[in-house]
Amino acid sequence: MSAAKKPRRKDKPLGPIPAGFEAIGGELAIGGKTASALVTEAGRTPLFVYSKAQLDNRIAELRAAMPARLGINYAVKANPFAPVLKHMAPLVDGFDIASAGELAMVEAAGLDPARVSFAGPGKRDDELEAAVRAGVTLNCESEGEARRTFAIAERIGVVPKMAIRVNPEFELRGSGMKMGGGAKPFGLDTDRVPALAKEIIAAGAEYRGLHIFTGSQALDSEALIETQGNVLNLADKLSGEIGVNCPKLNMGGGFGIPYFSGDEPVDLERIGAALEQRFACLPESLNETDLCIELGRFLVGESGVYLTKIVDRKISHDAVYLITDGGLHHQLAASGNFGTVVRRNYPVAVANHFVNHAGGDGLEEVNVVGCLCTPLDRLADKALLPHADVGDIIAVFCAGAYGASASPASFLGQGPAAETLT
Repeated sequence: MSAAKKPRRKDKPLGPIPAGFEAIGGELAIGGKTASALVTEAGRTPLFVYSKAQLDNRIAELRAAMPARLGINYAVKANPFAPVLKHMAPLVDGFDIASAGELAMVEAAGLDPARVSFAGPGKRDDELEAAVRAGVTLNCESEGEARRTFAIAERIGVVPKMAIRVNPEFELRGSGMKMGGGAKPFGLDTDRVPALAKEIIAAGAEYRGLHIFTGSQALDSEALIETQGNVLNLADKLSGEIGVNCPKLNMGGGFGIPYFSGDEPVDLERIGAALEQRFACLPESLNETDLCIELGRFLVGESGVYLTKIVDRKISHDAVYLITDGGLHHQLAASGNFGTVVRRNYPVAVANHFVNHAGGDGLEEVNVVGCLCTPLDRLADKALLPHADVGDIIAVFCAGAYGASASPASFLGQGPAAETLT
């Protein structure tokens, strides 16, 4: 008896392509330029392309939905590409950094250090000194860090700007990375905040308030509203215990973007309306507070596209593999190796055959992989895409955050991708 024919493998859906991208002559276009033209300008692939229009539209959308009083800070770690930083400068109210390296980046981009705050649980003495000298606000993560700052500031004769990063008892429900609640390396446990704030004030430092960051990549609008309410309540409670009204409150961020099939975007109007209601009846301790949120991925994630060229097309056990000159060394998250438990497909397209990928004729099931000699190097599994061959360009969307800045570009000697803002 002949062996039964194996059933066709079920394809895996692709994530949703962000709105705002167009086609010119059937080809993906970004900033009015086709993908192939952008590759020609760059002189090579792989290439990250960031869209000015997408950045502008996202921030305008956010401003329209949020209370006018609410400041918007950009978390540099999401994408520190110098042209992106310069473009963001007039669009946002402040910048949040996490290292002296990022401080050097914002200074090189011509940004005013007075608009910058510095968080991170392991700041070295040289980083603290650089921040104090520059006039950056330090979000202190421990008593030890604060006391090292006092000593440095006294030695160099500069009054430091110091806030306290709080590790709250609550967390952001549904967040991809939880950074508050329970034992954490981030921030100071709530019950120890008042004593340190009083110590900062007594030491003659400029007390800059509180930083309460609970998590990231949340799509549940109700969870975000709940957490923002909890943050405001906690800031009021701590200010009462400190005995000083809160000069500034960084309420954290957490707004996510849709990466995978079935993901829905956050409801900005609903979040903004809830905040407007809370701001209308703030307690006295927060009446004059400079209130802001800190966002990275949400501001820049959907602005970026990673373009990588197909260098080989092969078949193995009836499965089609499109092998590209890119991979996880530039797109670690898209490969499923950046905190994802179950790998799912990012939004991916064939850039020079930019059609509706939701279905229709002419689609085939393919695996898009990178050039690295590891089975972890995958950009799309069992994805339905238009027929593509050697020389065609694969586009990976949602590549504006934690792509170039959070991937092992030096792995196997590959080196970084090119980057451009258009």
